[in-house]
Amino acid sequence: MKTYSGRALITSALIPVGVLVTLLLVQAQREKWPFSPEHQTNDVGHSRPAAGKTEGSRAAAARVSVELTAKQLEMLGVQFETAEVRKLDETVPAVASAVIDESRIVEVHPRVSGWLEQLYVRTTGQNVGAGQALGAVFSQELYASQLEYLAALRRAGTAPASVVLAAGRTRLKVLGMSEAEIRRIERTRQADRLVTIAAPRSGFVLDRGATQGITVDPSTNILSIADVTRLWIIAEVAESDAARIHVGSSASLTFPLSGRPPFIARVEFIYPTLTERTRSVRVRMAVPNIGGALRPGMYGSAQISAAPRYVLTIGRDTVVDTGISQHVFVRGAKNQFEPHPVKLGTRVGDRVEVLEGLVVGEQVVSAGVFLLDSESRLRASGATGHGGHGGGSQPAPKREGNAPPTKAPAQHEHQP
Repeated sequence: MKTYSGRALITSALIPVGVLVTLLLVQAQREKWPFSPEHQTNDVGHSRPAAGKTEGSRAAAARVSVELTAKQLEMLGVQFETAEVRKLDETVPAVASAVIDESRIVEVHPRVSGWLEQLYVRTTGQNVGAGQALGAVFSQELYASQLEYLAALRRAGTAPASVVLAAGRTRLKVLGMSEAEIRRIERTRQADRLVTIAAPRSGFVLDRGATQGITVDPSTNILSIADVTRLWIIAEVAESDAARIHVGSSASLTFPLSGRPPFIARVEFIYPTLTERTRSVRVRMAVPNIGGALRPGMYGSAQISAAPRYVLTIGRDTVVDTGISQHVFVRGAKNQFEPHPVKLGTRVGDRVEVLEGLVVGEQVVSAGVFLLDSESRLRASGATGHGGHGGGSQPAPKREGNAPPTKAPAQHEHQP
């Protein structure tokens, strides 16, 4: 009795296992093994294709060609445009900054060795004018040269200027005396103990390298003066866009915090090195600093005109972008509209460059494209017979009064 009960339990446990295995084998023969990669599902239960298929092919498989009548085209408001080659004027965006023009920076050095007994300009950032006194130097060498020149001048008396006088005058100029100072000692017949150091140009003090009372020589940088009436604009162009910029390219510059409206400049120089930290190429432009609105170190933006290109373009409204791929609907014979995947390039205004997928002269849908795309997807999913826009849909039976709808006979039922 115990042996019979044990066999019955084993038999009853094997029956459902056998049924399950049989069902799985039948399923594997009819379609695919349910646990294969082709039938893996995502979190919401939708089938996920095999890993070997690309996103573009899956998007293309989800749409089919659509044939519409003239009346349907009018109802959907479908319009067309032709893929054509156009001149593409592009601009390259870049971050710009205003910097001091290096060619407008001067350093003030004494011509002789001595002592800086007076320093009239002592702070950085202070504005100075051309010829303004910056300091005064006492030099034994220069003082002796003045005395020699005055002695030669007294010996000459009223005689014409001799070679000695000309040489003495030239020496005073070389040692740093101005024409006005030389004429003054000629008039007064007195040597100046201190010789003035004057600013060679207008600007502001960029750097102060000396203090009052120190000993100086020709290598001493007393002050550095920068002229900011003209500035450099340095634009950082991305490495990928650098080849499209050339010397002479125009650029629209905007510095919002300067209060100055956007202005135009031209590329004067492209630096030969790459900035490794930002992976960018520096581009230089020179602009007049009208009213001093621009300040060195100020940031702005630049839109630099790139070299024009002739490329195949279409309107941006013709493209259906799914986020995974892009496609357009190409008009064929008898108003047949075929979805074509395309590879796009640069977008400029309302035009977009087509790299792959179209040829010159093909007509693409420019208006009503999303309605056409919906119809294409419905037909691809087999939903056209359930309310799609296509000609294959069947109208519902007409009801009279409050009568219930008549149930259409199923296709599998046999009529007597």
